[in-house]
Amino acid sequence: MSNNNSILYLFDRPAEPAYVPKGEKKVAFDVPPNYLPDRYRNVAVDVINRFADTTDSKIPIRQITLPDLSIPLRLGRREPFSLFIPSHRKMAARLIEIFMGMRTYDDFLSASVYCRDRVNTNMFIYALSVAILHRPDTKNLPIPPLSEVFPEKFMDGGVFSRAKEEANLVPAGSRQPIVIPKDYTASDLDEEHRVAYFREDLGINLHHWHWHLVYPFEAAREIVNKDRRGELFYYMHEQIMARYNLERLCNNLPRVKRLINWQEPIPEGYFPKLDSLVASRTWPSRTAGATLKDINRPVDQINLDIQDLIRWRDRIFNAIHEGAVKDTNERRIELTETEGINILGNIVEASILSPNRNLYGDMHNMGHVAISFCHDPDHRYLESFGVMGDSSTAMRDPVFYRWHAFVDDIFQEHKNTLPPYTTQQIDYQGVQITDVQVVTPNQPTNVFSTFWQQSDVDLSRGLDFTPRGAILSRFTHLNHAPFRYRIAVNNNQGSARMGTVRIFMAPDKDERGLPFTFREQRLLMIELDKFTVNLRPGNNTIERRSDESSVTIPFERTFRNLDENRPVGGDSLAQFNFCGCGWPQHMLIGKGSKEGFPVTLFVMVSDINGDRITQNTETGCNDAASYCGIKDRLYPDKRSMGYPFDRLPRNGVDTLQQFLTGNMRLTSCNIRFNDTTVPPRNSGADSNSLTFS
Repeated sequence: MSNNNSILYLFDRPAEPAYVPKGEKKVAFDVPPNYLPDRYRNVAVDVINRFADTTDSKIPIRQITLPDLSIPLRLGRREPFSLFIPSHRKMAARLIEIFMGMRTYDDFLSASVYCRDRVNTNMFIYALSVAILHRPDTKNLPIPPLSEVFPEKFMDGGVFSRAKEEANLVPAGSRQPIVIPKDYTASDLDEEHRVAYFREDLGINLHHWHWHLVYPFEAAREIVNKDRRGELFYYMHEQIMARYNLERLCNNLPRVKRLINWQEPIPEGYFPKLDSLVASRTWPSRTAGATLKDINRPVDQINLDIQDLIRWRDRIFNAIHEGAVKDTNERRIELTETEGINILGNIVEASILSPNRNLYGDMHNMGHVAISFCHDPDHRYLESFGVMGDSSTAMRDPVFYRWHAFVDDIFQEHKNTLPPYTTQQIDYQGVQITDVQVVTPNQPTNVFSTFWQQSDVDLSRGLDFTPRGAILSRFTHLNHAPFRYRIAVNNNQGSARMGTVRIFMAPDKDERGLPFTFREQRLLMIELDKFTVNLRPGNNTIERRSDESSVTIPFERTFRNLDENRPVGGDSLAQFNFCGCGWPQHMLIGKGSKEGFPVTLFVMVSDINGDRITQNTETGCNDAASYCGIKDRLYPDKRSMGYPFDRLPRNGVDTLQQFLTGNMRLTSCNIRFNDTTVPPRNSGADSNSLTFS
């Protein structure tokens, strides 16, 4: 029986064969001769012996009867792979089904080793990741971040020739980090580049990739059908939009305009400066003024008319206005207050849970496809998809946010049909917040402090065919000083009570410097934290640190190797894992401005009787539950996601102040940006070495 950590070595240098030593411990897979690809079989002994001297230990691979791989093998090993392309996602779903169907861990390892050197590399890593996250015998293993496996999806392509030079010439331990410039995709002539630090942030793009790993839209039903999955699709992307709009306002840019006229040119261009090391090609660019065209690419089995998108859009809007959708048997499914948003989320994304894919189509995914192929819609130039075609790169492109502003508009159309919350539904009788403060060290009260931070990422796991040892790249990204909330709450009932503290932030004024109406501001509310409190009778003071947020994952999960500080076992290990999903801690608040960007902090204590989900949350990761849920558990809040801002206000409410009840309070804050760069927290070149226990 293998140590079930051993499967993680398959993430190391994904284009190198499985029998080449992996990791710092130089572990190789002892592969049966007929597992070798055809081109190596005649020289099997020579090939395997060639690496014998550099191998310290071997993992035996048992030969098994292998399932039919004909579907996953339809895509070439070095071709680009996109989950948005229907034929690709069907291949990936079949590969996940094969991995999930293996009866034992050893069979799973054996099938994975066999597939690794044959199947498309990107598809293999995706399917393996989904299977590890969902198999009972591996779900406590930490999935390596994609930035280590395919670093070229996250940084300037020019880094890699320098990285290989460093690896070949300089011994491990003496290597210098390769510094990636902060501005490498455009100059300040492009005003959209002002928010490139957000769009191209490593942690943000990893979050988007990992969310779609945890919530795949095409696989076996038991993998896809997670609690409130469709609603989470809506809410996670709605929060991305709110956060991006805050960053735009901080940088004197208007809020995002929806991409709703699909015949008009797209004014935003994007030149990603990314290389695909696996396919040995650069990612295609999109020039300013590109237009969407009908896609006819037999090579990708895509035949999409822009009219298809229009038809699907109109049918979805009609269903919202009728208050019900139709399933494949023409039965009406009501879009109720509680379930409607979940049904719509699955229809719009077009997961396999959609009640009628034929009628409502594949709106969200095929929109990504149309945009990502607009530079070569009929394959005449033999070009592949642009960054919008991959969930790990899509958020880099300004048009991602224009597309998702339109997608969010669909959900808001439904939300606007729901009855507003009454004061009884949002108040908590007898509970009053009397004061809220934000405390940041060395800053005045209610001031958040942001700055640039450098951090190192180890590239060595993703640099195929280069010498071993850590090779670090150095990023510059936004960060903030740690802070804490201090909340004074009065419970004037005679007994102890429980409540849920909900903390949101929103900008005060719009692009023209005018105060927001409640209807506008509610769509810009960024969730910062949500947690349960016990309130004693009388006055209570609640303190909460920023790094305890229910939205974020710790800094180390984005920028450090997963093996560092990894718990040994038990509940703490389970807590550590699924946790790759979550908003990055360093991007919890917006950039702000040098003079201090004014924002409103909203704090509410809601009645636990309307919030509580009774379940054990000790197992599974729950430290970023707001955007990611909890592994193998119900979403830990009975209220609608985004409550109390997910609906239009009651009559007479025009401003946020008028919306308040006694259990809510507003505090005016400033986000002050300091244009200095802090060096890495840990510059030791060997600190990120790849080892497994």
